[in-house]
Amino acid sequence: QWLLVESGGGLVQPGGSLRLSCEASGFTLDHYAIGWFRQAPGQEREGVGCISNSGTSTNYANSVKGRFTISRDNAKNTVYLQMNSLKPDDTAVYYCAALDSPVCTLQNGYASWGRGTQVTVSS
Repeated sequence: QWLLVESGGGLVQPGGSLRLSCEASGFTLDHYAIGWFRQAPGQEREGVGCISNSGTSTNYANSVKGRFTISRDNAKNTVYLQMNSLKPDDTAVYYCAALDSPVCTLQNGYASWGRGTQVTVSS
């Protein structure tokens, strides 16, 4: 059974940092590009950033550029989303998803999704 499990969410003050993890089980993550998405209450899901299967290429939404960094450790079958300088607008459920492609995209097309982890930025 293919599974993606996100972890690392929580409550953080504005300006703080969190690192989310996306761990895969049941399949080898290094064949897949991985995307991070988020959805806030009452809003559509949006792409946050993504990383190619090799980890050599990343792409970020303008709203998080310079603050968020995606990396991967294929040996651990895990992808990370480092989030710095967090803002209240970053509050959302964050999801990771796998795309059967060497290159990534912030658009739809991802076939396998995790269940998400809640990130709340509030003082």
